[in-house]
Amino acid sequence: MTDTRRRVKVYTLNEDRQWDDRGTGHVSSGYVERLKGMSLLVRAESDGSLLLESKINPNTAYQKQQDTLIVWSEAENYDLALSFQEKAGCDEIWEKICQVQGKDPSVDITQDLVDESEEERFDDMSSPGLELPSCELSRLEEIAELVASSLPSPLRREKLALALENEGYIKKLLELFHVCEDLENIEGLHHLYEIIKGIFLLNRTALFEVMFSEECIMDVIGCLEYDPALSQPRKHREFLTKTAKFKEVIPISDPELKQKIHQTYRVQYIQDMVLPTPSVFEENMLSTLHSFIFFNKVEIVGMLQEDEKFLTDLFAQLTDEATDEEKRQELVNFLKEFCAFSQTLQPQNRDAFFKTLSNMGILPALEVILGMDDTQVRSAATDIFSYLVEYNPSMVREFVMQEAQQNDDVSKKLTEQKITNKDILLINLIIEHMICDTDPELGGAVQLMGLLRTLVDPENMLATANKTEKTEFLGFFYKHCMHVLTAPLLANTTEDKPSKDDFQTAQLLALVLELLTFCVEHHTYHIKNYIINKDILRRVLVLMASKHAFLALCALRFKRKIIGLKDEFYNRYIMKSFLFEPVVKAFLNNGSRYNLMNSAIIEMFEFIRVEDIKSLTAHVIENYWKALEDVDYVQTFKGLKLRFEQQRERQDNPKLDSMRSILRNHRYRRDARTLEDEEEMWFNTDEDDMEDGEAVVSPSDKTKNDDDIMDPISKFMERKKLKESEEKEVLLKTNLSGRQSPSFKLSLSSGTKTSLTSQSPATNLPGSPGSPGSPGSPGSPGSVPKSASQTAAITTKGGLVGLVDYPDDDEDDDEDEDKEDTQPLSKKAKFES
Repeated sequence: MTDTRRRVKVYTLNEDRQWDDRGTGHVSSGYVERLKGMSLLVRAESDGSLLLESKINPNTAYQKQQDTLIVWSEAENYDLALSFQEKAGCDEIWEKICQVQGKDPSVDITQDLVDESEEERFDDMSSPGLELPSCELSRLEEIAELVASSLPSPLRREKLALALENEGYIKKLLELFHVCEDLENIEGLHHLYEIIKGIFLLNRTALFEVMFSEECIMDVIGCLEYDPALSQPRKHREFLTKTAKFKEVIPISDPELKQKIHQTYRVQYIQDMVLPTPSVFEENMLSTLHSFIFFNKVEIVGMLQEDEKFLTDLFAQLTDEATDEEKRQELVNFLKEFCAFSQTLQPQNRDAFFKTLSNMGILPALEVILGMDDTQVRSAATDIFSYLVEYNPSMVREFVMQEAQQNDDVSKKLTEQKITNKDILLINLIIEHMICDTDPELGGAVQLMGLLRTLVDPENMLATANKTEKTEFLGFFYKHCMHVLTAPLLANTTEDKPSKDDFQTAQLLALVLELLTFCVEHHTYHIKNYIINKDILRRVLVLMASKHAFLALCALRFKRKIIGLKDEFYNRYIMKSFLFEPVVKAFLNNGSRYNLMNSAIIEMFEFIRVEDIKSLTAHVIENYWKALEDVDYVQTFKGLKLRFEQQRERQDNPKLDSMRSILRNHRYRRDARTLEDEEEMWFNTDEDDMEDGEAVVSPSDKTKNDDDIMDPISKFMERKKLKESEEKEVLLKTNLSGRQSPSFKLSLSSGTKTSLTSQSPATNLPGSPGSPGSPGSPGSPGSVPKSASQTAAITTKGGLVGLVDYPDDDEDDDEDEDKEDTQPLSKKAKFES
């Protein structure tokens, strides 16, 4: 097996100037026939696949950084890096690269690819090296000018960097910095600022290692305080030494690790706070600085993760009740930063990292922390929880289900602890923190709602041969957690309007509704049972009366999502409870305003019409037509009425309905063979055998009853003609639910289920069996759900003019009366006036 010297990680630089890991493997160098030259090859250690095949181009600039990194550019915007496990392996490959390019392996960069004019190249090649002025106060201006003039030329930058390295020039400059500060030589300090900033732009790891060493870094930061553009120098050193304190929450025994942490913090501070924001032309000149910080973080996480004693002590103190609040806060902040650093790890190492944290008990520790009163601590714990959920939601789900099972087992023995046990569930703590967020903008609640949505999303749940995570977790969630989530909704909707309607409450309820709407779309079975059993939709629609339009729209969107499922269980529930009433009231209260509420409500009714949801169509027209019939700026409601009429027509004339089905589905279409036989009969028939005017009928059709087919067709065509001429009159004479000239009124009485009621005529007394006026009566739309679409009373003789009554049908009256007598009792009652 290849030794560990050759073990490397392959990185590429993305568009955001961040390093992306491409895998771990073993590197080798050799001649590749296809590429016609010596190449670097990296094969994955997992399966031996080729991770990298790169020809060592004689003109490519390779850089060696931090003794274990080799970085180069394959193309203009494609940078590569090899991170070696051991320095010996890096040196070995570096020698191969230098051998191909004819370079001395002692250099840290082979060359630059930036093009220069031939004149510049000749001038630079003619001078073997760059001579730096002596490091004296009187020559600081000259040095600054030399550095500034070298930056545009890659070869001059290279020579300047080599001169700075070889002569120990940086340390001499920093000695002059102390002299200038002691003498208060502001001009000299301004020159030093320009010099040190220019050295940063040389983009050389070897120089960074000198500048970021323990003895030099604070002086480098001091030089960068004296920006000539500022009237007063910054106080970065004072902040780093006095304000920013290094808190060693758990003693770190490894001095190398401790030094690496200090260094990384200070370099990050230089990048973010000290150096001016680079211009477009300077941005790429600081890429090595980004890489320095990135690989430092990778190294820190790796060293901490391998220190078992450190992690054991960390989690022991986190969960120890004796730990004081201040100490626990420091531990939580450290753990948060530790998790943030882990984002730099490659995927397989990140797997091991989170697995280690899980084994150490990070989730029980978070549960303890989230139960604390300190807002800052809870906020940090929430950030840690978000790292875990985003990385592996299944791990979190498994923990909370095991926790619930343990609590259930305890509850069987100690019934009085049942509520307490449920309240301490981690996921319930998350929900409670979402509900109790004190931020006026609910920033924390929005973050927690996103995490809950990830946890209940079936798309990221696993399925095995024996069990499915979706079934188990959703069963747990609706049993133990849903009541906590809906508690603020139920508490605020006990009356006809929200009991609390301030902005923050409205925002919170909108978040809850957003999550419930997501559940309706993705959970089907569990959420359906919950909504119907707990009467959730009726409570949600109370929010239609909110003064906050966004909350009313959230409630409407929830109902629209339910209707969009076209589920008859939901539809019967909506009709039985008259749940279109709040929507119609909101529509009427909105008046003639053309706004989002108006459009959203019309769209919902339009969906019912277009999708031809028969039960809801009948329910809406029978109960709310009088309120909606004057809306003529859209054709939605008249279209619903037309759908309703067509339904009643089909109910009254089943033969016509079946004939339409025949014509639509071509049920009696003859196949080709039958057609051929009939054509043969036509040509073989003697004309003399046929009587004048006799139609030729195929044998296959002679067995059918002519009246059964032709009668409905003739009636249909006759009625169609009449309907076209009298359509407007029929619409005006529409009879709802068999009631004559119904009047629609808005009643705000709390004694009835609905405030949108239709009054029955005097001929039907309110208490009579035939009265459809009250919701509880047998004739009401909600009392007999399965026949809701058949509640329209239609008369065909003497009295009321129904939707399908035509004056030309007298010849069929006797026949219709005979059929009416043979109807079942329940159906006959519906056809009686």
